[in-house]
Amino acid sequence: MGLSHLGIFHTIIGVVAIIAACVSLFRSAKIDLGKLSGKIYFYFTLIASLSALGLSSVKGVNPGHILALLIVILILWAYYLHVRKPGNNRSRFFENFFLSFSFFLSLLPAVNETFTRVPVGHPLASGPADPLIAKTLLTLFLLFLVSSILQFRNQRRINNASC
Repeated sequence: MGLSHLGIFHTIIGVVAIIAACVSLFRSAKIDLGKLSGKIYFYFTLIASLSALGLSSVKGVNPGHILALLIVILILWAYYLHVRKPGNNRSRFFENFFLSFSFFLSLLPAVNETFTRVPVGHPLASGPADPLIAKTLLTLFLLFLVSSILQFRNQRRINNASC
């Protein structure tokens, strides 16, 4: 597999973040920063994204670095909204969307790296352009869209009930 120590650390932290997001989505129908699973997602995603800046197979800034920085911006913005704009209001729509979008973006390199490395010696995909990766990412994108719509509808119902 050929992972550096930083790569191993990044992978473990990233997997924990993805599991925490899935638990939060399953339990709360959103990544809820007020609950333990949401907090784990936030902190572990922050660490995984920042550690990704030290990983590169080429010199200089690459698309993976830009993606990591975008994820950091999204989760920090969501955290700001969570802390500074409490209550059931319009800020929850943006907070939910930013966290869900950051989760989707986190899955892009996770799918690519997993499919091109596992199983060791005979990976599922030959590279980023492999049709299996494209189909998987399309499926994840559609799930992201559907879940975002459901989160929006649920948050609107919560906001209307609290008025």
